[in-house]
Amino acid sequence: MSTRNRARRSCLAVPGSSQKFIDKARTLPADQVFLDLEDACAPLAKPGARKTIVAALNEGGWGERIRVVRVNDWTTEWTYRDVTEVVEGAGANLDAIMLPKVQTAEQVVALDLLLTQIEKSMGYEVGKIGIEAQIENALGLTNVNAIAAASPRVETIIFGPADFMASINMKSLVVGEQPPGYDVGDAYHHILMSILMAARAHEKLAIDGPYLQIKDVDGFRRVAGRSAALGFDGKWVLHPGQIDAANETFSPLQSDYDHAENILDAYDWYTSEAGGKRGAAMIGDEMIDEASRKMALVISGKGRAAGMERTDRWTPPEA
Repeated sequence: MSTRNRARRSCLAVPGSSQKFIDKARTLPADQVFLDLEDACAPLAKPGARKTIVAALNEGGWGERIRVVRVNDWTTEWTYRDVTEVVEGAGANLDAIMLPKVQTAEQVVALDLLLTQIEKSMGYEVGKIGIEAQIENALGLTNVNAIAAASPRVETIIFGPADFMASINMKSLVVGEQPPGYDVGDAYHHILMSILMAARAHEKLAIDGPYLQIKDVDGFRRVAGRSAALGFDGKWVLHPGQIDAANETFSPLQSDYDHAENILDAYDWYTSEAGGKRGAAMIGDEMIDEASRKMALVISGKGRAAGMERTDRWTPPEA
């Protein structure tokens, strides 16, 4: 299955320089693992981490997890080597490259062109490796729509809260929580909605960034619940204790999933010849129509991507 259609409820950050954490990540129930060459990797450790990452990807054992590598951003001296060494060495076992601090569409295009060159030279399928674009400053947010549309490789648009907070001079040191003095509403709402609108307009996934208080799982659930309520598809996790919370928060409730599937079945039947070719009908005490079907598709899609199974099934009245 293409990674573009798979769940990314929990996106686990793993330092690319730590063999211990890489080995542990293979055992954890995260939907996605990204091996990090950027912030989690000290400058002197980056060259060695590239080799560690290539070996880890080629050794396998990742199961159904989406395999991603976060490279350094284009303003650094490391990006070219990050991409060429990792993709040439392990491109056959890599699903996507995450590009941090994306500010313009041109930066995505540059990565796309480099990936294409490597794929052609190595004999890989051209276009198979996706791009995850991380929005971490004001310029990136103002260009987020163009960034989402910059390449067919783009799979996700990600909010990077820590760098973003610094870039706009937000008065807070606690990533994910409301800044002191902001007592009404959500200070991140405009940022999250801008990312979500760009992602949905171009059929990409929207991923929320990390919650740094790794021992505060209740706080993680609360903050994750906000972006999940808006429609985000997943969130970064920095610690194994956050994974189950992310998977639960970004999955439908079982009752909602069953209801969505029942709406789809009922609508298909009622609009058919056998069901009377009706555009609107009742399922229990609820009227359903085409708009209901579209909303149900969202919930069913998230549930199916998460591997959920139905526990209740609607049957036509005549049955």
